[in-house]
Amino acid sequence: MNSRSNIVGLLRTLMIEHALPLWATQGWDERRGGFVERLAPDGRADSEAPRRLRVQARQIYCFARAAQIGWYPPGRDLALRGLEHMLATSKSPDGRPGFVSLLAPDGAVLSAARDTYDHAFVLLALAHAFQLDCDAQIRAEIDSAVAFLDDHLKSEHGGYIEGIPASVPRRQNPHMHLFEAMIALFDATRDVGFQSRAGELYSLFLAHFFDKRTGLLSEYFEDDWSRILPLSIEPGHQAEWVWLLKNFQRITGCPTDKPRTALLASALRYSDVRTGCLVDEGDIDGHIVKPSGRCWPQTELARAWIAQAESGIPGASDAALDALVRVERYYLRHPVRGGWYDQFDHHETARAAFIPATSFYHVLGAVTEAERVLGT
Repeated sequence: MNSRSNIVGLLRTLMIEHALPLWATQGWDERRGGFVERLAPDGRADSEAPRRLRVQARQIYCFARAAQIGWYPPGRDLALRGLEHMLATSKSPDGRPGFVSLLAPDGAVLSAARDTYDHAFVLLALAHAFQLDCDAQIRAEIDSAVAFLDDHLKSEHGGYIEGIPASVPRRQNPHMHLFEAMIALFDATRDVGFQSRAGELYSLFLAHFFDKRTGLLSEYFEDDWSRILPLSIEPGHQAEWVWLLKNFQRITGCPTDKPRTALLASALRYSDVRTGCLVDEGDIDGHIVKPSGRCWPQTELARAWIAQAESGIPGASDAALDALVRVERYYLRHPVRGGWYDQFDHHETARAAFIPATSFYHVLGAVTEAERVLGT
């Protein structure tokens, strides 16, 4: 296992020298435009897999972010090309407002549903694209996407419906990513309206998602925000909220130390005793329901500890480094350098042969935060 002393530098090198070049070449469809959904086990593009809107938006974020911090300057052009393609193919192809959720590789609409989770990532992509050059057209797209949320997705019970068509259960997950997007939009534009929107989502978190008595985060709700029983606990989401709450505190000054501490402590109850990795799902009593472990909860656990380290919590830096070591050991030692294993079962057997593009958002996010806060 790689030691704590070199893990941040190792992961930074892996991103810059392998992951970013791999996903910029094999991960981009040069002939038809757009990002591919996944790579085959040998690292070649699976160009014929249907393309989800969320993957397009996440990859735009990744390359914009990498360009912003100087890790991959060509990422600027690729992010903007990706954005242009996403706007041309996914925004209102049927003449109705909003972005469609699924396309065929040739651009044909496979699902015209408007998904709230997807739109959160559209806004995140737009925020980071706007940071590249403060383009007025991108700002107009931001305003258009926010107006779509307000006009078509707001719920009378607070927050947003799942999408169009509306469905239940309602989930905290789209709201968590809208919270992330509003923080990113405030950072990009300094428009206090986005700060206020983040505050509204924080209020929703306190009122419905987070139980301060147990420190647990509920996932699924009826339309009126009553919790659906039995509760499903996803420790990865609890860790993800820790990092986001730290960012909310950064932009508002609102203290979030208590919920961050409680969420992280309760997330750690759902760890594999052999590996230390978070499992995919537990129950309210602390029992493990799904002992499998995906990659993204481990990266979010690392970001949670990094957030706590930045707040000066004793031992958090070492815990963050340990989490990063586990990410590298169990998920990033793929035969394709710059690729990853997405999920293991409880016998540490990989569950999927393909390398999904969607994981890049999580992996790159954890490594960039590690570099920023922990250094080398």
